[in-house]
Amino acid sequence: MSNSRRLGRGLEALLGRSLDAPTTTQTDAAPFVDASVETNAAELALPPCMGRDEAGQLWLDLVAIDTNPHQPRKTFDEVEIADLADSIREHGVLQPLLVRTTGDRFELIAGERRLRAAKLAGWERVPVQLREMTDRQMAEVAIVENVQRKDLSPLEKAESFQRYLQEYGGTQDELAKRVQIDRSTVANLIRLLELPEQVKTLLNEGKLTQGHARALLPLGDEVQQVKVANQIVDEGLSVRRAEQMVQETIAELDGGGSLSLFTGEDSTDKATKSKPPISEQIVALETELKSLLGTKVAITRNAKGKGKITLHFADGDEFERLHALLKGGSLAAEAA
Repeated sequence: MSNSRRLGRGLEALLGRSLDAPTTTQTDAAPFVDASVETNAAELALPPCMGRDEAGQLWLDLVAIDTNPHQPRKTFDEVEIADLADSIREHGVLQPLLVRTTGDRFELIAGERRLRAAKLAGWERVPVQLREMTDRQMAEVAIVENVQRKDLSPLEKAESFQRYLQEYGGTQDELAKRVQIDRSTVANLIRLLELPEQVKTLLNEGKLTQGHARALLPLGDEVQQVKVANQIVDEGLSVRRAEQMVQETIAELDGGGSLSLFTGEDSTDKATKSKPPISEQIVALETELKSLLGTKVAITRNAKGKGKITLHFADGDEFERLHALLKGGSLAAEAA
């Protein structure tokens, strides 16, 4: 299923109807009926900045439209906007912008790229559709439109998810259901916000991919994350090789001690004792769990088959995240 199709269904659920409106091919010089000269009683309620063309399409002055305060996107590609402006000059705006009323002005719900391009093309008004919508619904539409139709950077997506959860509450699973995306997508992106600023900068600059950044999460230690991230960039390592390096680094760090499960108790003294050889199966299981949980994991097992799994956490927030994963049985979703 294509992204555009998923987007349509997602927005349909949020808006109550499909965005597939009749194609609008009129140019800026298209027939425009000013609200002040309409004879129909219903049209008299329209403000002077709004009117209908001969086909019944609503048009709104650009100067009356404020941008969406819930817009996740921080930057817009100027070349793409310029290309879209050229297309608008030639073909018109093919899909009306969505707006809502805010006092005596209008606020953009969806279509900021089209709004910017129309301004660049020299238009004074654009076709619009009016919607009644709460702030929360606007935030959801902004997430769906940007995350599924035109990719944000991974950190912009993560910040939009986190801001939504902080402002409106709820769980990651509830947010995922409301905007019709995978819960694992929400969880994995939000976890990127745990990375140190130096790593985030490399990610924003495109020197690290999202896969590279996720591979760094199990390290936990910020100094090690920055060190490995710089090595990934300097050596041009693949995601697979980065994952291997992280596991090697964790193995080296584990040699100096470990933490008991969910206690933070130092057990360095036990590390001085001789350790039995670790089987390849145990190493594979540790690697799998580290990837699933996003933290260091150590598995010990005696000759009788008994043993323990030790999870590492850096602080209270990390503990709560691990506790929620284990309590909620969400490992399968995290791995998706």
